[in-house]
Amino acid sequence: MRDYFSLVYLNIKERKARSILAILGITVGIGAVIALISIGFGMQESVMEQLIEMVDVIMVMPRRMEFGSFGTFGSFTDRDLEAVKRISGVKDAVAMRGSMEDVEYRGQTFRVEVTGIDPRDITAVFGETVKLESDGNAGRGAKGRDLRENDRQVCLIGHSIAYDYFDNDVGVNDRLTINGSKFRVVGVLEKQGGFRSTVDSQIYVTTRDSVSILDNEGVSTIFVRVRNVGEAEKIAAEIEKRIDENHKLDDFTSPMTMGSAIKQLESVFGILQAVLIAIASISLLVAGMGIMNTMLMSVMERTHEIGIMKAIGAKNRDILSLFLLEAGIVSGIGGVCGCILGVLGARAISFGIQTAFDVEIAAIVKPVVLLDGIAVAMLVGILSGLYPARKASRMSPVEAVRYE
Repeated sequence: MRDYFSLVYLNIKERKARSILAILGITVGIGAVIALISIGFGMQESVMEQLIEMVDVIMVMPRRMEFGSFGTFGSFTDRDLEAVKRISGVKDAVAMRGSMEDVEYRGQTFRVEVTGIDPRDITAVFGETVKLESDGNAGRGAKGRDLRENDRQVCLIGHSIAYDYFDNDVGVNDRLTINGSKFRVVGVLEKQGGFRSTVDSQIYVTTRDSVSILDNEGVSTIFVRVRNVGEAEKIAAEIEKRIDENHKLDDFTSPMTMGSAIKQLESVFGILQAVLIAIASISLLVAGMGIMNTMLMSVMERTHEIGIMKAIGAKNRDILSLFLLEAGIVSGIGGVCGCILGVLGARAISFGIQTAFDVEIAAIVKPVVLLDGIAVAMLVGILSGLYPARKASRMSPVEAVRYE
């Protein structure tokens, strides 16, 4: 075995440029696969982390399926809300009155979703996940305050409303004109992003202001928190049944549990990972062809040497093992280098996404992925070197010795 390694080392050393190119091909292929898989895991973790925080939530919307897509279909009433609250296992049921309104600030107007909600229900909907933005100065605390029961014509605004929509930033105590009425900003919410990114582009007012000033009496969404997560699907079915009965319509409502959303997203991410691996594997295929070409050239250049080895007693399996070992070592080195490149690449992509889009996606590199990367690299190398190795082992000693 020591002789095998010595011969392989000498051959790689003698043909440095060709060996380096073969190693580089495997490195790029494995690096691409590992980087994309790691970013895929990071995306999945980022979304799932936010969904799991709301795993006990059922989101109920008045919707129906129409030509393969969802279409809005009426709104809920206070009677629907009371019916949901009476269902066994429901901990909280909260009504949100959302509508698109014209919002004007310093001469600029945008159409923005304005949501009416009772201040006491905000924690029931969002828990501790949605908070006021920090002032940024030591000891100054949060920017503004939350909504209060006795508030009138005041609002909380999302991060995007404060900093992205208008040319001038909107801050605490600034005035927004919503559908012709003046509202004072009392607080700015932290940037959410990801699954809760809709919060960033919404304005929140009290239910009283939503009904009396904005004339928005219909309930657009009901958020339900259940006592037992295991009963969420059963409660969702009961909610659908009761609200449909209230409106005497089939499929009037569409309750969605976070558990079912998580399952759907897991399957989506599984497909996404498979697509990413398939794309990155193209470079591995090219790398395998490069190794095959390198080994075939090596066989042609060493034909005379192979003949001498056979003439002094080397068997077919010795020649086969020698060339397969060379292919395995080249691809193994490429696999290790590819793992390093993949880790660095994943972190670079993560940093690039955060810098360009202000979205934090961690590069999750799992040890099993690195080990699989090295194993795949060696497998690709050995399979690519199999044909040249078999060709070398089957050479006639007499013809090989005569070859120049």
